[in-house]
Amino acid sequence: MSVVVASRRAALFVVAAAGFFLLTLPHAQAQWWKRAPVDFEECADAAEKSPTKAEKTSALADCNAKFAGRRKPGGGYSYYDFLQDRTFDIAGPNPTPEEQKKIDEAYTAYLAKERRNNEAAQATARQQREQQEQQARQLQQIALRTEVERVPIPIERPKVQQTVGQRKGAACTKGSFSCEWPRLSESLNDLKKLFNPTPSKPAKKS
Repeated sequence: MSVVVASRRAALFVVAAAGFFLLTLPHAQAQWWKRAPVDFEECADAAEKSPTKAEKTSALADCNAKFAGRRKPGGGYSYYDFLQDRTFDIAGPNPTPEEQKKIDEAYTAYLAKERRNNEAAQATARQQREQQEQQARQLQQIALRTEVERVPIPIERPKVQQTVGQRKGAACTKGSFSCEWPRLSESLNDLKKLFNPTPSKPAKKS
């Protein structure tokens, strides 16, 4: 009796073990054949099969975090550096340490170039501002000169010219009547004195 019970228990154990094996076999086979994605594109394809939108969004974010490169149509991968707004060719789905070093060196050169461009732009803006200020000063000076020219200058009243006969010692043309008449007049007066002597005054009585 004890042997039969033991045999029955052993049989039940074998059946249970077989059932458990059969139940876990599909899952084991699925894990065996399932492999991790090798690049972003494979990862994104797997994420598209997510049952919910939230899981899909989370899976795509995980793909972006795992893979920096993107497949190129002709083969190979490219890496986009948004800091430089530039794309670099890389061999695999992620940059190698050597490739990352070159990308960093390019970024350093990019920053230096941007700094030089900014300095040149500031110098150009400063020069243009100085030219505009100089032009403004020139226009202001021209406006001031124009205003000065518009103000009328007082005209000096002409001096009344006296006739030659009214001015003493005035120069005259030799032989002209205006120069000869004063001398003739004096000669006539002298002749009158000769022919008409002035009567002498009577002597006072003592």
